[in-house]
Amino acid sequence: MSRRKLLALASPVALAVGLTGCAAVGGGNIPSANTPITQNEAQQGREYHSQILQEFGGAMQGNTAGYVRDVGQRIAVQSGLANSQSAFTVSLLNSSVNNAFATTGGYVYTTRQLVALMDNEAELAAVLGHEVGHVAARHAQRRQQAQQQNTLLGAAGAILSGILLGDSQLGSTLGRAALQGSQLLTLSFSRDQEREADVLGVNYLSSAGYDPLAMSTVLESLARQSALDAQLQGRDNASLPEWASTHPDPASRVRDAATLAAGKTGATLNRDVFLRNIDGLTYGDDPEQGVIEGRQFIHPDLRFAFTAPQGFYLVNGAQQVTINGQSGQAELRVAQASGSLTQFVSSAFQSLSGQGQALNPQIQRTTVNGLPAAYGTARASTSNGQVDVTVFAYEMDAGQYYYYQAIAPAGRSGVFTPMFQSFRRISSTEAAQVVPRVIDVVTVQRGDTVSSLSRRMAYSNGQEARFRVLNSIDSNEGLRAGQQVKLVVRGR
Repeated sequence: MSRRKLLALASPVALAVGLTGCAAVGGGNIPSANTPITQNEAQQGREYHSQILQEFGGAMQGNTAGYVRDVGQRIAVQSGLANSQSAFTVSLLNSSVNNAFATTGGYVYTTRQLVALMDNEAELAAVLGHEVGHVAARHAQRRQQAQQQNTLLGAAGAILSGILLGDSQLGSTLGRAALQGSQLLTLSFSRDQEREADVLGVNYLSSAGYDPLAMSTVLESLARQSALDAQLQGRDNASLPEWASTHPDPASRVRDAATLAAGKTGATLNRDVFLRNIDGLTYGDDPEQGVIEGRQFIHPDLRFAFTAPQGFYLVNGAQQVTINGQSGQAELRVAQASGSLTQFVSSAFQSLSGQGQALNPQIQRTTVNGLPAAYGTARASTSNGQVDVTVFAYEMDAGQYYYYQAIAPAGRSGVFTPMFQSFRRISSTEAAQVVPRVIDVVTVQRGDTVSSLSRRMAYSNGQEARFRVLNSIDSNEGLRAGQQVKLVVRGR
């Protein structure tokens, strides 16, 4: 959640039309893959650009951002979309999710978190080349045609489709529940687009002189990171099978990308250059956007904290913090509004009402940790059965409301009560103790082991597993003196 109090993503449906994500293999003839960018496409990309930067923490500046831009422009020009590298706008986003995407008109994006997971420059070029492949194949336009037939998907589910993570966490909780059935209508279409982008991305790698196998290795790292995240968050069984996911199974993508690389030329990795350019990069949450520590979310700038229920995990976004679990979902947002707390909660329910359902619960006032609060719960029907929808709001300052929107199976909304009661202001002393984590590139010394270096990772759990995934080191693999590896340490 950004320290900017109100973040309005204007016209989310229009943005969905322009944003293409990522995914795995097929090929054949890819329509429009060599057609230059048109003036209309460039104009559309410019219109989406500011909205995307606002939603994903803004564009980073400095040496790392410049390095990512240069690599992205070099790989993008291989597409034939434009002869000049300057025709492509490549942005490093200040976001803690592993993601990359592109918009029409040559706008390409990757998050700092995804860059930190990579091992070399070829992998960076692979991810960005994959995104350029989406632009070259006009996937945004083809998605628009599908969305015109399925407007529900266009409004929420397709706003963001990342290189591995298909859930954008955007749209209301109730809206996501209603979308579950409609999303299945376009799954095969989305997977086909991703396969085409992989084909093009591998071709771009080879023509630029990079090792084409880098597409496979970065996808393998993503798959490992995704599995580790699920394990650490206690959701080992939460991932969907390939046939029910917006993206192909990561393991199949790794195999297919390796097959595509076979027989192609190119050997450049530039590992040392890459590591030098990401040393010191922020890793995980930026304190200016709030940080997640286990089940606790704490925002030092906005001066609040809360704790998710047992068995739930947190996802931090620019506009909201999402709370996910097997027994429900919720999100915390901030708004400026006139009127009383009761009126604000009532208006929130009106916004959630839809599909012929009016949500008009009895709204109650209370106090939580010294903060004025109001809440209500309403019963609603979805395609998956009845659910309870709760809005719980707090007034931090005059006219400034922090509020949860939560959904749970009918009769089970109480699972969120401990979280509602945990919301609190934090002191300036507690806020000052929140510092970022950063990437620290170190050289392995004689006597260093995976175990000894892992203990320097700035985490209280999963240190060795995190170290191995971050450095693509297999479970039975050791270290050698002189080798460079990445650590995640506390910054200043």
